[in-house]
Amino acid sequence: MIEHLENRSWKVIKSENVLRIGPWLSVRQEEVELPNGHRIPTWFVLEFPDWINVIAETKEGQLVMIDQYRHGLGVTRYELVAGVIDKGETPLQAAQRELSEETGFGGGEWQLFMTLSPNPSNHNNLSYTFLARGVERLQEQHEEVSEDIHVHVMDKADVRELLEEDGIIQALHAAPLWKYFAK
Repeated sequence: MIEHLENRSWKVIKSENVLRIGPWLSVRQEEVELPNGHRIPTWFVLEFPDWINVIAETKEGQLVMIDQYRHGLGVTRYELVAGVIDKGETPLQAAQRELSEETGFGGGEWQLFMTLSPNPSNHNNLSYTFLARGVERLQEQHEEVSEDIHVHVMDKADVRELLEEDGIIQALHAAPLWKYFAK
């Protein structure tokens, strides 16, 4: 049986926003006290909006994947459709919008599949992964100016092989896909 954990929150002594970069990122610096009385004079929290990912399965049972260049690592890799939840959107609305914009696919039956934290130590946001079954191409993709996305409709075996060979390096995409294949 899994033990219910007691939440041992840290006490915030001082908190200030030290950096804000548009709607995408802010950094909060805090002085905190642990339940055992120890103080940490400087703890940084990265504040991001919540994110979504989509495992999109076509009516034919294939998976809709994308590839795009990721400047932080300087690589182009396969990924799930993903994006930011805009103000006023539910996670589901954001997931459906991102799938449509990035790939032109839509429709199908949707369910929340997995919720993860990018890094609970210093991120304040969550990443919601949706499973969309029975999607189909409904329109052309509508990329943002910062996007150069190529769409791939792939057999499940090929996506599984990518996972096994570390071809999907985005951890928030690999983890839900491993769960998908485990089921």
